[in-house]
Amino acid sequence: MIKKIACLLLGVVIAASSINANAATKRSKTPKRVAFDTDMQHVLDSLDVVGLSIAVVKNNQIVYNKSYGVQDIKTKVPVTNNTMFRIASISKSFSGVSIMQLVEQGKLTLDTDVNKVLPFTVRNPKHPEVPITVEMLLSHTSSLNDSEGYYIDLDCINPGKNANYKNAYNDYKPGTKYEYCNLNFSLLGSIIEKVSGERFDLYVKRHIVQPLGLEASFNINDVPAKRIGKLYSWNGKEYEEQNAYRPITGLENYKLTESSVTFSPAGGMKISARNLAKYMIMHMNYGKSPLAKTRILSEESSKCMQVEHTPGFHYGLALEQTDEYTPGKVLVGHTGGAYGLRSAMFFDPEQKYGLVMICSGCKDGNIIINKVLGVMYKHFIVK
Repeated sequence: MIKKIACLLLGVVIAASSINANAATKRSKTPKRVAFDTDMQHVLDSLDVVGLSIAVVKNNQIVYNKSYGVQDIKTKVPVTNNTMFRIASISKSFSGVSIMQLVEQGKLTLDTDVNKVLPFTVRNPKHPEVPITVEMLLSHTSSLNDSEGYYIDLDCINPGKNANYKNAYNDYKPGTKYEYCNLNFSLLGSIIEKVSGERFDLYVKRHIVQPLGLEASFNINDVPAKRIGKLYSWNGKEYEEQNAYRPITGLENYKLTESSVTFSPAGGMKISARNLAKYMIMHMNYGKSPLAKTRILSEESSKCMQVEHTPGFHYGLALEQTDEYTPGKVLVGHTGGAYGLRSAMFFDPEQKYGLVMICSGCKDGNIIINKVLGVMYKHFIVK
């Protein structure tokens, strides 16, 4: 009798599951969704995409989140909506938010001479009379470049450690021209630690990630191995796995302001597309998250990050304005590219919509963002 009842109950569960599955199928098979799936599959096939995760936000809600491909080419474990990737330069916006929070707390200003914060001199030797400010680092107008490096340590720019440090400076006066430079954000990571007294990754965790209810970290040791989406570069013949997730060791010897590059403030955030979309919603609402019901940045500070700071270059403070991916429509956000990965986060703060994509590897990284965002914009945003 017990066995018979159990079978009857199982039958009810299966029937209910079938009904739900059929209902879901009917909902997903609308002509518009079929057209989206067809266009997206064409992109995946034509560029031989390894892994991809996307998210669409409308009216402050994540209305679509889907993942494709595999996390690991060898094991064939599929990418899921919980898969976390190293998102490269979109990470700069987290560093930017951190700086703006510290500005609001009165611990520094955008006009602060970085020499007053850092333990070594940062001055363009060709223009020693011109201070390099926090704002110049955030807006890539510091006159610094990446020719001496930026991701191992800060010795590359330290006059006492690198005899060739002068090469890291361009000829023009600080504050007068734009050049994208990762070293700017390596220095900002050190500044965050100096004025906050907190280790860089922990500052971001405590003041951005946790308040917004995100699963994300600059510290790879915090990320479950089973959720990591490996990154791949195409060499013309095959995909090569990149060493993008090296475990962090030696934290017992960590020195604030000297070791922040360990976490790559310029590109080291690990996060899923869904959680990146939640973070984006905060920017869409000028510092306030309607999902987490909290404000982590003032409206004034948030708008300051989003507006152009150098005429003609469309870059703000760790965020940019561009219509490159949505011709005729300027959006705010950032892209990322490293170790074969290509990522993008762009939004319209007035219309309250946004697009997120993270690709772990493809045969042409130069066009993947345009292709994927183009399909998403066409089917979810354009009416």
